[in-house]
Amino acid sequence: MKCMKVPLEEAEVVKRRLINESLLDFNYKLLKEDGYIYYPVVHGILGYPTVEKTLEKKTPKNLKDALKKILTKNEILNLNTAFDTIGNIAVLEIVRSLEKKKKIIANELLKVNKNIKTVVMKKGGHEGEYRIQKYEYLFGEKNFETLHRENGVLLKLDITKTYFTPRWSSERLRIAKFVKPNEEVLVMFSGVGIFGLVIAKHTKAKEIVCVEINPDACEYAEENIKINKIKNMKNYCGDVKKVMLKFEDKKFDRIVMPLPKDSLKFLKLAFNYLKKYGIIHLYAFSTEDDIHKKIKKIESDYNCKIFNVIKTGQQSPRMWRYCLDIKT
Repeated sequence: MKCMKVPLEEAEVVKRRLINESLLDFNYKLLKEDGYIYYPVVHGILGYPTVEKTLEKKTPKNLKDALKKILTKNEILNLNTAFDTIGNIAVLEIVRSLEKKKKIIANELLKVNKNIKTVVMKKGGHEGEYRIQKYEYLFGEKNFETLHRENGVLLKLDITKTYFTPRWSSERLRIAKFVKPNEEVLVMFSGVGIFGLVIAKHTKAKEIVCVEINPDACEYAEENIKINKIKNMKNYCGDVKKVMLKFEDKKFDRIVMPLPKDSLKFLKLAFNYLKKYGIIHLYAFSTEDDIHKKIKKIESDYNCKIFNVIKTGQQSPRMWRYCLDIKT
């Protein structure tokens, strides 16, 4: 690499001049050696010798930097540089205008993030009774099973067979912090067990019961209980309405309902298994205009009090995911 050899005491003055005259090659790192600094240059300036040096090439700091010389300025503006990470899998959302460049984008992401082994792209929304997200494989290892760490929990899952989102991480921990010692907790629609596992790790709950309908998610939940050496959590596989019949007169201090699309349909069932003065954490999608109507209807229909309403995420420009904290 052609470099200009500059005494260290003159480094800053010369650097400014090189930048002003567009002579500095920003693709390589600078080298300091024996009282001199070696600037990688397109060509040198008078008064300083030019020598050949082996310099380390700069690694782009992020995906946007990596794509600056590959995509047009307009494409960079449309690029969504945010992505979800589930274990060592990156989940991209790519706008339609950039879909022809999706594999290039995925390849560059692997280069700038050494912890990522597989890159996939979301295809549509969550579908079916099991809430499965469809993905298109783009680059890296073609492996959809991974180990994900969250809030002190090690979670094993397959993203193509189970529902999971890392975006609920802070919300799961928030709920866990409410759980008091010796509480009996029910988690409906529990997926691979993450809500129950976080509660088990961070509280002294007496018992945590999780119910999930997806058999693949249930298998992973059982494995995750073993991986995390949890003793006070039980997992049940099946339709929650049928599974709860096994519990007969059992009641719970706290019930978590993380199914915002349909949880309102199961609220009556939840009240049947709630202790007096117990608490339900119900998740629901709603606009800001409609949430107050929903609150009034729930309080009227079930003779209860919603004492806390929190926005926990945004589904679309006007649609929010709310957590309604309910007590009798």
